[in-house]
Amino acid sequence: MATKLVLFVLFVSFSLFSPTLTLASVFTNGGIDYWCDKTPNPQPCKYFMRQKGKSFVPKQKSEFRKMAVQVALERAQTAQSHNRWLGKKCRNDKEKAAWADCMKLYEETILQLNQTLDSTKSTDFDVQTWLSTALTNLETCRASFMELGVSDFLLPQMMSNNVTKLISNTLALKNNASFLPQTYKHGFPSWLKAGDRKLLQSSSVKPNLVVAQDGSGNYRTIKQALDAAAKRSGSGRFVIHVKSGIYKENLEIGSKLKNIMLVGDSMRTTIITGSRSVGGGSTTFNSATVAVTGEGFIARGITFRNTAGPQNHQAVALRSGSDLSVFYRCGFEGYQDTLYVHSQRQFYKECYIYGTVDFIFGNAAVVLQNCMIYVRRPMDKQKNMVTAQGRTDPNQNTGISIHNSRVMAAADLAPVLSSIKTYLGRPWKEYSRTVFMQTYLDSLVDPAGWFEWDGDFALNTLYYGEYRNIGPGASTTRRVKWKGYRVITSATEASKFTVANFIAGRSWLPDAGVPFTSGL
Repeated sequence: MATKLVLFVLFVSFSLFSPTLTLASVFTNGGIDYWCDKTPNPQPCKYFMRQKGKSFVPKQKSEFRKMAVQVALERAQTAQSHNRWLGKKCRNDKEKAAWADCMKLYEETILQLNQTLDSTKSTDFDVQTWLSTALTNLETCRASFMELGVSDFLLPQMMSNNVTKLISNTLALKNNASFLPQTYKHGFPSWLKAGDRKLLQSSSVKPNLVVAQDGSGNYRTIKQALDAAAKRSGSGRFVIHVKSGIYKENLEIGSKLKNIMLVGDSMRTTIITGSRSVGGGSTTFNSATVAVTGEGFIARGITFRNTAGPQNHQAVALRSGSDLSVFYRCGFEGYQDTLYVHSQRQFYKECYIYGTVDFIFGNAAVVLQNCMIYVRRPMDKQKNMVTAQGRTDPNQNTGISIHNSRVMAAADLAPVLSSIKTYLGRPWKEYSRTVFMQTYLDSLVDPAGWFEWDGDFALNTLYYGEYRNIGPGASTTRRVKWKGYRVITSATEASKFTVANFIAGRSWLPDAGVPFTSGL
């Protein structure tokens, strides 16, 4: 209040001597500084805003946020041009692999920032999702260099552009409402369109194309069908029926391939399999048997498998960065890093997930409902970790919510349960957020429940919650005593992590045709 009074007095004083002086011009020099000081990273904000040479001073936070997104976009585009040129400086295959990931990820970040700027009809939740994804992409770029042990040379040149800080600023300018009241229909979040929900629930779906290894369909490989789908006119729902068979394919369903639906005959008989791994020279990001970023992807009755085995460390069966994606009655089989819920809003219903270390991981806003989570036997001296959530910024609307599911030992772990410890998760990143709600936890879950990533890293900043779980591993009396861990006793708090509130599911899931429970 005092600051405004001083400025007003200055304005009155100056205007006596300069009748052409306006109130706007008094605020111009200090106006951008005023807004930038409200962000976590004021210095790059002020520097790049001034570089633009704009005298316009926003009157509302929404106006400033749009300017901040525009600045982040321009810096990301400049960085992408610079990074493209750096490709020829790669000294070995590992650097080249990490650099290739970053090129894709910067491109995706630019797409998300553009989408945010063009979002005339989108909600605050949409915008926060897309900005969260943009930030996650850049963190993934960094991770690719780190995990291959080549972070000393190219990485500093690729990341010294302040784009991460500028995106973090835009996230901090969110409206106060973190969760939106939503509605549900027929067991699915409401972002699922009615037509898609019917497709998921229908016993007979009429496909646009059929894939069959015996030649009885339009194509023998899924890749051929996806290539054909890419040439279609429009971007409406496109259904590909994948008949029973084991398809040895690595698939990438990119951002331009929207509203693709893969329908298998069942998760037992339609299997897509690959064997890429970090041990085999891939990055985690690029090890996925199937990777999808095209918006609105749906899969039903398919298993996604990675056969690299525990000895090859990170080896992803499925990576999804598809906003408003749904997986219904699907299987995910691997060991370390099986299911990479990378980014955006995702929903998994009645799925089977197999793995050992960090096998449900990533930084999406994701709900897994009525799923069977099977923990396998890891390598000797390894501990099992069901989740590793990767939220790096407190303003990201991301996290893993496991609801009404079961966590049990797979057949190979059951005989050696006494010698191998299993935990619900560990904090991969500083603001890691994971909740288990109304879920059956079998005796394999260690009484401590959760495990450290590295000493006391993130133990105060994470959010790990348990709400009304049942089973021999569900007792919370001997759980960790971290500041960030809590036993949730309030239904109001727990409801923040339901399909309705956590992924705004009522607004999009009904159209996918998958049954879902919106609340507790």
